[in-house]
Amino acid sequence: MVAEAEPKTQIVFQNGVKPKIRRAIDEEGGTTDASYPHYLPIWDYTEKYPPLEPFTHHDPGHDADPSLTDLLTGAKTKKLTPLMGTEISGVQISRLSKSGKDQLALFAAQRKVLVFRDQDFADLPIQKALDFGSHFGRHHIHPTTGCPEGYPEVNLVHQKRSANGEYDLFVSGKNSTVLWHSDVTYEEQPPGTTIMYMLDTPEVGGDTAFVDQVEAYRRLSPVLRERLHGLRALHSGVEQAEASAKGGGIVRREGIVTEHPVVRTHPVTGEKALFVNALATKIVGMKKEESDALLAFLNTHIGRGLEYQVRVKWEPKTVIVWDNRVTAHTAIVDWTSTERRHLARITPQAERPFETPYNPDEEHW
Repeated sequence: MVAEAEPKTQIVFQNGVKPKIRRAIDEEGGTTDASYPHYLPIWDYTEKYPPLEPFTHHDPGHDADPSLTDLLTGAKTKKLTPLMGTEISGVQISRLSKSGKDQLALFAAQRKVLVFRDQDFADLPIQKALDFGSHFGRHHIHPTTGCPEGYPEVNLVHQKRSANGEYDLFVSGKNSTVLWHSDVTYEEQPPGTTIMYMLDTPEVGGDTAFVDQVEAYRRLSPVLRERLHGLRALHSGVEQAEASAKGGGIVRREGIVTEHPVVRTHPVTGEKALFVNALATKIVGMKKEESDALLAFLNTHIGRGLEYQVRVKWEPKTVIVWDNRVTAHTAIVDWTSTERRHLARITPQAERPFETPYNPDEEHW
């Protein structure tokens, strides 16, 4: 699986020699039209990190006042769909108090995706943006993607069609670039409340779509829901690391395979959600044909559920906050111009996924 952060194509090095550090701005000839050049990615081939250590996570949503007054007082809200997604204007999230940030975590868990317009987030010093994100958990450093120089905790999406055709090569062998995934679920403690903000985007195109994994679970028959409880799936980061290494990219940490429940429970809301996506490679205990068939059905079910999906358009000064535990998402690579799509993501880790027992009396469709 290749995450939306960047295409995994073959990188051609000058004179065939891999540098210690590769910089996007050098590949643009030393000058750039990027609105935020200090956010242009670098890839440091000398960076190596040990395996992640477990930590105790306390979700700030537990501390939130359910009235959400410290988050929404003076704000205007608009539901993007009946089931998920809310657009919020009139509040600068970078200026929220501790209680406001607690309520942000709760509201993101409830509505799954929050879209904030007219934000100053991209204009903050990078460390200030990271300080904001640290409220929600320990920062994750992605094993294979580029980052702003000096800030490996910031994951960058940087896509631009260029004369060397790198991105065109990425999409050329695909009927569709849609790939539903939750970020880095191969980690033992995958992300929870996640923040992504726009730096540059095409005038039209390059949206991100999200799917509500709670509603995807509810839409299944009670018989299948009961059967899925107790099942566990392997989530693999090995292929991602191998693809990066083969293509000339970086590998900060070696790829791992981690076992997670197929149905997980949100620690604050108590909602149950499907927890499979493109990174889930096998159902533990099943034969290959059985596992492949079940994962194919679940991923198709997730991908075709327009009733529980939302498509978000990136605009200048947009910030999207979502809960990675109960959603999946995909980039939509549909623009044909040479415009830059440049986004930054802060990815705090959360608790290790857990499940609670099946309850036949719970809501279902």
